[in-house]
Amino acid sequence: MAQYTAEHAASAGPRPEIECWPNQFAGRDYTIRIEAPEFTCVCPRTGLPDFATIRVDYVPGEVCLELKSFKMYLFAFRQMGIFHENVVNIILDDIVAAARPRRLEVTGVFSVRGGLHTTVTARYPEA
Repeated sequence: MAQYTAEHAASAGPRPEIECWPNQFAGRDYTIRIEAPEFTCVCPRTGLPDFATIRVDYVPGEVCLELKSFKMYLFAFRQMGIFHENVVNIILDDIVAAARPRRLEVTGVFSVRGGLHTTVTARYPEA
């Protein structure tokens, strides 16, 4: 089996830009939680759909994520053949690039498939 890289995800099609808006309270630490309970992608081995809840918890810096653009960004994964671990890490990397949050945690809670349930969490900065 070929090794997976971020370039494989990009080759499945570009992901829309995650837009941001100015944080009116940039001098204060506060947490924003975004939950996307209808996330889907495709298993790269079987081609079957994978279902998950993606949870994003972040402390914004100068900007906050614009929710509609983030929703459209997540939709780009629907036809993408990608492993669960890579989904979570790519989302984390793309949010960091777009928003430069003070702290960020992305968790993917993937539905049971073949008797296995997967939860993947990635953090920025790394703890």
